[in-house]
Amino acid sequence: MFRFLHAADVHLDSPLKGLERYEGAPVEEIRGATRRAFMNLVKLAIDEEAAFVLLAGDLYDGDWKDYNTGLFFISQMRRLEAAGIPAFVIAGNHDAASQITKVLRTPDNVRVLNTKKAETIRLEEIGVAVHGQGFANASVLEDLSAGYPAADPYLFNVGMLHTSLDGRPGHYSYAPCTMDGLRSKGYQYWALGHVHAREIVARDPWIVFPGVLQGRHVRETGAKGAMLVTVEDREVVSVEPRDLDVLRWAVCAVDLTGAAMMDRALEIVGEALEREVEGADGRTLAVRIEMGGACEIHEELRRDSERWNQEVRALATRFGGDGVWIERIVLRTRRAEELDPVLDREDALGGLAASIRELEGDDVRLISLAEELADLKRKLPAELFAAGDVPDPTDPAALREILPEVEDLLVSRLLGVRSAGS
Repeated sequence: MFRFLHAADVHLDSPLKGLERYEGAPVEEIRGATRRAFMNLVKLAIDEEAAFVLLAGDLYDGDWKDYNTGLFFISQMRRLEAAGIPAFVIAGNHDAASQITKVLRTPDNVRVLNTKKAETIRLEEIGVAVHGQGFANASVLEDLSAGYPAADPYLFNVGMLHTSLDGRPGHYSYAPCTMDGLRSKGYQYWALGHVHAREIVARDPWIVFPGVLQGRHVRETGAKGAMLVTVEDREVVSVEPRDLDVLRWAVCAVDLTGAAMMDRALEIVGEALEREVEGADGRTLAVRIEMGGACEIHEELRRDSERWNQEVRALATRFGGDGVWIERIVLRTRRAEELDPVLDREDALGGLAASIRELEGDDVRLISLAEELADLKRKLPAELFAAGDVPDPTDPAALREILPEVEDLLVSRLLGVRSAGS
């Protein structure tokens, strides 16, 4: 019996641009999170006496020239070397663009697999064959797994592959392959990388994405880490997710339906925050709060949003002290009164509301609108969208999602103007 660790998408020293824009952001703590998570990975390998460690692509984060990142990686591999633990590495799309990857001289216990063809490394003492191929360039569009050899029938076979598999939302379709294609090789375990969400795709054989090692922004929420795999008699006995992140991102959805007083709204937000803090197991928590629901205080929230933001930020310190940071507060509440009667009006206001409702259900018009907004997106800072601060105007699904909010805001403002002028 032996154990091994499967990790991927470490993105060491990922730059995390734009953090300075956020009030109270623990900038240095967030920027150092990928290193500390990687140190946790190495410690876990040593503590569990792992037979080997697999790093399935995107160890680095692009074409950097800061060799301190590479020196940090070497120092951690030397810790593994001292414990007698080998590490197997394949290059992902980010590694293929990295200057560090091309010139780094690694310790003897680190094997970086070939990028020109599939390579097999055998660990005869424990009966293991590790098969894999890294990315030769940053955009590999062919099925690399097709060139992998068939399983060695006398060994436990692991395939390492950086891939989108048959497609995953939010990820480029790199090194695409099929489940049947992977199964045809006869391996007992496929150690995949590239997809940042933790996912056990199949169990016969095991096909696994461990997910990103450390969440780097609010689109990478929840527990992050690696997979600890136990093998006995050439069969996988267990695949255990191990949380190794040091800072956790969360999106806290708060329903303020029926809230008639600000105090009650704060009470609801506090309860939701308390649950998130408890679930973070003592880690620093970065939270985006999204408030929705029909409530009587909707207009007050919109009118005095800055005061509300400060109230919520103060509330966060009560439950988590300095360990909780409110990344952003999103108001998606709506008026308690229905806006549907506006649709029956035969004036410009009624026409506006009807047009927005029609657009919600018209895929063709949404796609056309998204295309028209592409020029606007090009004029805005790229990090604005990378941080998830604003919806992507070129994504029809994102436009559909915000249309109810647009309708409510426009109609509420116009009704307010008419009331003031009457």
